[in-house]
Amino acid sequence: MNAELALILQSDLTIVLETAHPQFEEMRNGLLPFSELVKSPEFLHTYRITPVSIWNASATGLSADAVLGFLEANARYGMPSNFEAEIRTWFRRCGIFSLHKEGDGDTLRLEASEPAVLQQLLHDPDLAQLCDQVDEAAGAALLGPGKRGLVKERLIRLGYPVEDRAGYVDGAPLEIELRAQTVEGGDFALRPYQAEAIEAFYRGGTALGGSGTIVLPCGAGKTVVGLAAMAAVGSNTLVLTPNTVALRQWKRELLDKTELTEDQVGEYSGDAKEIRPVTLTTYQILTYRKKKGEDFLHFDLFSKGDWGLIVYDEVHLLPAPVFRATAEIQARRRLGLTATLVREDGKEDEVFCLIGPKRYDAPWKDLERRGYIAAVECVEVRVPFDDDLRLEYLAAGKRVRFRMASENPAKVDALRALLNKHDGERILIIGHYLSQLEELHEALGVPVITGRMPNPEREELYEAFREGREKVLLVSKVGNFAIDLPDANVAIQISGTFGSRQEEAQRLGRILRPKADGGGAHFYSLVTEGTVDQDYAEKRQRFLTEQGYVYAIRPSESLFNPETSEAG
Repeated sequence: MNAELALILQSDLTIVLETAHPQFEEMRNGLLPFSELVKSPEFLHTYRITPVSIWNASATGLSADAVLGFLEANARYGMPSNFEAEIRTWFRRCGIFSLHKEGDGDTLRLEASEPAVLQQLLHDPDLAQLCDQVDEAAGAALLGPGKRGLVKERLIRLGYPVEDRAGYVDGAPLEIELRAQTVEGGDFALRPYQAEAIEAFYRGGTALGGSGTIVLPCGAGKTVVGLAAMAAVGSNTLVLTPNTVALRQWKRELLDKTELTEDQVGEYSGDAKEIRPVTLTTYQILTYRKKKGEDFLHFDLFSKGDWGLIVYDEVHLLPAPVFRATAEIQARRRLGLTATLVREDGKEDEVFCLIGPKRYDAPWKDLERRGYIAAVECVEVRVPFDDDLRLEYLAAGKRVRFRMASENPAKVDALRALLNKHDGERILIIGHYLSQLEELHEALGVPVITGRMPNPEREELYEAFREGREKVLLVSKVGNFAIDLPDANVAIQISGTFGSRQEEAQRLGRILRPKADGGGAHFYSLVTEGTVDQDYAEKRQRFLTEQGYVYAIRPSESLFNPETSEAG
């Protein structure tokens, strides 16, 4: 035992780190590439190592020796024996299976560096029926082209990620040149981390590159990374976005920062059905069908444009039907862009095998220190419950309890106090429940944007906010992503989607754009004290805590009497 060391390794593959340890930040940054944060109360943070976390680490170039060396050098009580066994096993599994092109046709060859492993796994009936002409002695099998994604998906379920070296179809060639200057005349160049991300994804156009996910915080220029990837690939591109607002934002960026012309960029949405060299669509359009059980009407878009690249914006939102379609188009290069690979449905492994592993991940706080995103103060404001409401709350069911706590009327006074504190600043008030937002709209007299609002009206309000004609906006979950409001410097979260970590990260991201005056930003969460609202808040904050953000805890009384403020 060495009491000065920071990490406590436990045999369930969890790692405990004290927040007060002098090396806390260094240790957190060291753990982040190969583990995931599972608990983050005030004093002890708990990380867990999983197969997917190790496979992603391997895809970014980490080795078993590097991970084990870091853990051994910093383990207070030494390293349990199963750590080395599991970590080496998971790293080893990354290199066992690989896919290659067989001859000049569409046939693929699955190879296993350890033939006995393939022989064993072929007892799985789902894998066996996907493999043709199996040569067990050589550890190889031939596959039809439509089985590429299905085999990768099945093998990762069995615990063996596949290194896909089968290459890609080039798609129709398209020269995409980034502008030296934007239309507005300001200098435009890739930031160092954006260039690193593209190199990690593209890998010089070799079979080792061309599919994967790039993780960057909101405000760090994920769209620009997408444009640079398109320029590197140089072919027709299909871009999938979460909504029409994001689609239009991509179109503006394409026309502003590349030499592409209007007639080369098409919109495939509810308003238009244009298929052009670069085509932008939404997940909603792709998953539209008239009735449940019928075919998806627009899935043929995946094959219509001779795409050489498909970009999945906000890939953490990818719906299951698009996953299934992606399994069939593995010959196309695929780029996923996201601020967090966290999926509350636990489907990170599907992102890994069908879109591609994490190729690049920039720590949020590192980008903040370098001035690429704004510094943010995070505050959880705990609001009391009226005694009568608390009794009613205690008698209610779990789901009703959450809604009651989320819509606690006392939050309105706390919200007013924050609006007074930040009077004149650009403020976003973000909530989950439409009835709550409508009531606030009536009470505060500020505009509200929801999914029911037509896109042109939304754009008018966003533009009014950008120009300073509107200082405060109420937004529903449509504001969680893909709204370009660079001057927003205060976000107030009044209710959220249970314990969604990805939503917390996206909402903070609304205020991460660097400010013209170089100032910071403020992120407030209004939480009903001593309720499930507070419990879910802790879960929501976990991802951002992993990135190095610290939430100060304030009682709502401190908003009215600053002398009672106390940090937590």
